[in-house]
Amino acid sequence: MRRSDLAAFLRSRRERITPEMVDLAPGPRRRTPGLRREEVAQLAGVGVTWYTWLEQGRPINASPQVLDAIARTLRLDSAERHHLYRLSGQAEVPIAAGSGQVTPEMQQILDRLGDLPACLSNSRYDALAWNAAYAALFPETVSAPEGERNSLWQVCVNPAPATALLNRDQELGRAVAVFRGAYSRHTDDPCWQDFVRRLSAESAEFARLWARQDVADPGPRVKEYKHVLLGELRFGTTSFTAVPEVRLVVYTPMDDETRSAVSWLMGKGDTAS
Repeated sequence: MRRSDLAAFLRSRRERITPEMVDLAPGPRRRTPGLRREEVAQLAGVGVTWYTWLEQGRPINASPQVLDAIARTLRLDSAERHHLYRLSGQAEVPIAAGSGQVTPEMQQILDRLGDLPACLSNSRYDALAWNAAYAALFPETVSAPEGERNSLWQVCVNPAPATALLNRDQELGRAVAVFRGAYSRHTDDPCWQDFVRRLSAESAEFARLWARQDVADPGPRVKEYKHVLLGELRFGTTSFTAVPEVRLVVYTPMDDETRSAVSWLMGKGDTAS
């Protein structure tokens, strides 16, 4: 039954994609709407016979890479992509690190946290969205170019951040272990592979920790920082899963000095002056 549903689903998605949508000439005498099977196969980079068998519901196996290529060709959205994986018998759908979409409601929640620094982060530690308090505390992270707007990258590579991690021997090793736990779900993703390759080249410290093969789950932590102007700060960090592979991370001041420092940063706005 699942194979039959897969065949019907693929046909229906193929028929809604016009040649013009994928930069193909429409050509004469198209007897069916949408793309032909050979066109889908060509665009996805798979064999015509193999794709035909897949669409016919034959008992063949499809790798995650092939399913992703077909999903891109057929312009499947997130729900359709998950459906494709389930019908194909895949146990788990790999989710791209940057695929989490920040809705206006999510940003509103961040903003209403006020003086509590908070961000939405994916499992690769990319900062997807943040509030003003987080931006004041970690200005280098939020202003970094895409690909480096990442808290793990900033801790490993940035030599003089405005807010430097003090207990880094303990916290950085654990952060890399949590990252490796997430990486195991994305081992075939070129974006993750490239990130590890680039960060290893930029940071010998990360390369050493990565080679240890340690794995850990995310969880609440106490992190100590030294701010360039305000001295030592202590936060408890708590994570909440917002959507798959996206976490809301909230930094709660652990003492009055840290709480006052965040309020000062929020009022001053520019931490570098």
